[in-house]
Amino acid sequence: MKVWLLDNGSIVIEHTQLMWNVPGPQVRLPVYSVLVEHEQELILFDTGIDLDHMNRVLPFELPEQTPEQTIPAQLEICGFGLGDVTTLVNSHLHIDHVGGNQLFQDTGVRNLIHERELAQARNHEPFEFFGYSDKSWDYEGANIDTVSGDVELAPGVWLYETPGHTVGHYSYLFLGEKPMLFAVDVAYTAAAYEKGIQPGFHHTPVDGVRSIARVKSLAEQHGADVYFSHDMDAWNTYRHAPDFYEL
Repeated sequence: MKVWLLDNGSIVIEHTQLMWNVPGPQVRLPVYSVLVEHEQELILFDTGIDLDHMNRVLPFELPEQTPEQTIPAQLEICGFGLGDVTTLVNSHLHIDHVGGNQLFQDTGVRNLIHERELAQARNHEPFEFFGYSDKSWDYEGANIDTVSGDVELAPGVWLYETPGHTVGHYSYLFLGEKPMLFAVDVAYTAAAYEKGIQPGFHHTPVDGVRSIARVKSLAEQHGADVYFSHDMDAWNTYRHAPDFYEL
């Protein structure tokens, strides 16, 4: 299996959102997607930001995304097109993970979402407004397939329930010679992960803390390297498309 990390740009957030209630300076965060080529299936995990939506609704997050950082351009540098993706998995439905979903409207791609996340995004709490403000993923004719619990999506490709940040959040694990565990938004950064501090926009803080513990347990159980969703220092050490990991 091959794994590409697709650069989708960056946003700026307050430190109190990066590490919930911990003060500090504003921080620019990377936004990226993960593409997995697995036998006869091409799986895309998340689709980054939509620059137009961000500039219209959340301009205070100072979004940056070049044409080369859009989903079509990132797929192209890996040798693929939108129509080659067979399954699109949304770890959750926040703005920085769904921005490119709408681009698959005419491809018939299977979109896998936790059943509770789908319901929550369509009828969210008032404090979740900004997080769920991009509804472009819910287009007419979207081929949405809901799941719950832990799911083996393909041999060696696992989705693990890690709620807290949102009600139906998934982390994902790719097994191989050197397993890769993507905590996604369970903890944005390595520092938050080590200290057990979840990010903002959380739905249930207690579940969030327990999900950090679960990711740590999974990493130890499988000997996996943990990859963080919004850690610029860590991101700069990762391989970016067109470079890839092979498991």
